Amino acid sequence: MAVFFNITISPTPKPPKPFTSSLSPPQTQISKAPQKPQQNPIFKIKGPSTLSGHISISGSKNSSLALLAATLCCSGSSLLHNVPNVSDIKAMASILTYLGAKVEAFDGNMIVNSDGVGNVEVDMEEMKKIRGGFFVIGPLVARFGEAVVDLPGGCEIGNRPVDLYLRGLSALGAVVELRDGKVRAHAANGKGLAGGRFRLDYPSVGATETLMMAASLADGITVLSNVAKEPEVVDLARFLIDSGASIEGAGSDNLVIRGKSQLHGSECVITPDRIEAGTFMLAAAITHSCISMSPIIPSRLSCLIDKLSEAGCKISQFNQHTLEVSAVPTYIGDNLKGFDIRTSPFPGFPTDLQPQAMALLTTCTGSSLVVESVFDKRMSHVRELQKLGARIRVCGSTALVFGKDEGSSLHGSRVFASDLRGGVSLVLAGLAAEGTTEINNIAHIDRGYENIDRKLQHLGVDIQRLTPVACPL
Repeated sequence: MAVFFNITISPTPKPPKPFTSSLSPPQTQISKAPQKPQQNPIFKIKGPSTLSGHISISGSKNSSLALLAATLCCSGSSLLHNVPNVSDIKAMASILTYLGAKVEAFDGNMIVNSDGVGNVEVDMEEMKKIRGGFFVIGPLVARFGEAVVDLPGGCEIGNRPVDLYLRGLSALGAVVELRDGKVRAHAANGKGLAGGRFRLDYPSVGATETLMMAASLADGITVLSNVAKEPEVVDLARFLIDSGASIEGAGSDNLVIRGKSQLHGSECVITPDRIEAGTFMLAAAITHSCISMSPIIPSRLSCLIDKLSEAGCKISQFNQHTLEVSAVPTYIGDNLKGFDIRTSPFPGFPTDLQPQAMALLTTCTGSSLVVESVFDKRMSHVRELQKLGARIRVCGSTALVFGKDEGSSLHGSRVFASDLRGGVSLVLAGLAAEGTTEINNIAHIDRGYENIDRKLQHLGVDIQRLTPVACPL
C-alpha cells in the first residue's frame, strides 16, 4: 500500500503486484437516486472566538478527485483510503457510477472497479457541480477510445478555459470538437492515443493531470513541458506508477511518460488536505489562538508558513506530521502585522488560500496588497467581507486591504457564500467578528470541507448548522 508522505518519485519504479480487494465492506453502492428538494442550511457563528485543542486534517479533496478519475485507467479494483466525505467527492462518485463503474464507499475508503464502464458520455447534471469531473475525458479516450463530456462546472471564480486539455489531447492523436456545449473526443486511428509532445501555455493542474492520465495509456513516449508542480500532481503520478504506469519528472516542469497497454488497480492513502490545513492555520491566526493539527506535510505549505511567521505567528513542528500555530497575545504581542501576497502556481502562494488570508489581513495592522494572478474573478468574497466591516478596495484582480488600525472592524452580519474558498473566508471572519454572523449558501463550503462546523466546535467555536424552515403557502 502506498502512503504518500515524503514522496520521492523514482524514474524506474518497480511495478507492484496488482491490487485485488480482499475486504468485505458494507455494500454501500454509490448510485443516482431522486433527491428531495432541501433548504440550503446556514451557519450561525457567535464571535469573537478563541480556539484551543487539536484538529485532524482530512484527506485532500483535490487529490481524491484526480485519483478517482484515474481509476478509469485501471482494470480491476482500486482502493483509496482517507477519502474526505465532501459533496464534490460524492458528485465524482456519481459520475463514475453513471459511466458504469462500480463504486463502494465505507469508513473513509472507496473501492472503484471500472471494468464495467459501457458509457462514455458523462452525466450533465453531475458535471455542472464540479470542475474535477472534466478530468475523466483523458482516461475515457485513452482506455475506451472516445468520450463525450460537458463543459465543467464548479465555483464561478473566473475563466478556467479547457483549451489546454483539448489541444493536449489532440497532440496525443485525439480528434476533439466542441459542439452544443459538449466536448466530443475520439482516437483518430480508431484504436487509441499515441505518444506526442505538448507544451502547456500555463501550468494548469487540471490539464496536467488529465494529459498525464491519457498519456499513461498512449502508445509510445509522451513529453509534457511547463506542467504543474502541485503536490496533487505528484500524488496522481504515484498512484499511476503504482498501477503500472511509467512516469518521470512529477514535481518538476517536465513529464516523460512511457505509455502502457494496460494499467491495473492499486491501493493508496490520500494525503492530507493542504488547503484545509492552511485554513485552520489562518483560523488560529485570526482568533489570536493556539491550536495544533495533524497529519500535515509542512513542505506543501511553506509559503503560508513564511507569511504567518512574517505576521508574527509562532509556528512549531512537533513531529514529522504535527504542526502548532500560536497567535496568543501573551507570547507574540497584541497585533499581527499585515503582509502582501500574490497568488501563483506551486510553490507560490495558493490561490485556494487567498480569500482566507484576506480575511486575516483585515484584522492585522497596516495595509496589505493582495494580487490574484491565477483566476480573474476571485474577488467575489470582498463584498461579503465588507458587509462584516472589512475595509477593502478592489481594482480588477488586485485588492488593497486595510487593517484594523486603518478602518477595518469586523462585526456580525448576514452574508452569502458564492464559492468554496470565498465562503470559508466568511467563516474565518465570523470567528473574529463581534456578534452573530449568519452565512448562507454553505453548500459551497460543504463541497470541500469535511464537517468544518464540527471541527470548529471541537476547538471551542460557537457555531451552529441550521436549516431554515420553509414557510407554508
